[in-house]
Amino acid sequence: MTTALSPILVSRLEKAATDNGFDQVLEPERDWFVVASTQCPLRVWLGVFGDAALLAAFSQQNVTCALGDYGTPMAAPMPKGAAGGRTVPDVPALHRLLRRAFQLSKALPNELLHTFEKKVAALPKTTEAERLVVQRVGQNLFRDGLLDLWEGRCAVTGLAVPALLRASHIKPWADCETDAERLDVYNGILLAPHLDAAFDRGFITVQDDGSIVVSDALDADARAVLGLDQSQIVRGITDSHRGYLPWHRERVFNHRH
Repeated sequence: MTTALSPILVSRLEKAATDNGFDQVLEPERDWFVVASTQCPLRVWLGVFGDAALLAAFSQQNVTCALGDYGTPMAAPMPKGAAGGRTVPDVPALHRLLRRAFQLSKALPNELLHTFEKKVAALPKTTEAERLVVQRVGQNLFRDGLLDLWEGRCAVTGLAVPALLRASHIKPWADCETDAERLDVYNGILLAPHLDAAFDRGFITVQDDGSIVVSDALDADARAVLGLDQSQIVRGITDSHRGYLPWHRERVFNHRH
């Protein structure tokens, strides 16, 4: 069972929530402090178990599944409406957990699509120039989604300079059949510029386990300059990415021998 919340703990929970994007405090539910956000659809229940463990339950199953190493799965009974939860040992860890949940809720499939549809609903789409404006809106949203998903770091090198990072589509924008595919964050990898260019032009591709395969079209000197003379891996590859990767390996990768 969750423990009754003291005023001091409520204050700490509220600060953790508001500092990380959850700017709406809702009516409490039993011993749960409940928050939401005007920027994403996620509802969060916060509580405490025993003397130390802090609890966070989430309304979105896809967010809960994508939280990875942030905390441990919550064993305590969850509040009504929660799809899953995590347990963390202290307030700093709660800050990190809530920030990640907020990022994921904004970025995961369908959320970018909904935002895109709202932004372009009133835009004209008749001429080529008008369609390019709409495409630019979508590509900017896609990049923002990948920055959230990979927490502003290159998925290979760890480079953490967002202005330098590129949102690389696995299945190219022009080849996608729907806007849902174009704006699916799992149809992309956040990469440093040199890796983005190599991936886009088919000089590298990615195996299902995340390992990078380099095309024979790149000679030894080029590989060394690009840092591809040693094995590299894309971190954070999921089953959702694996649905797109075969396309890149078969249609984009340069198989020259």
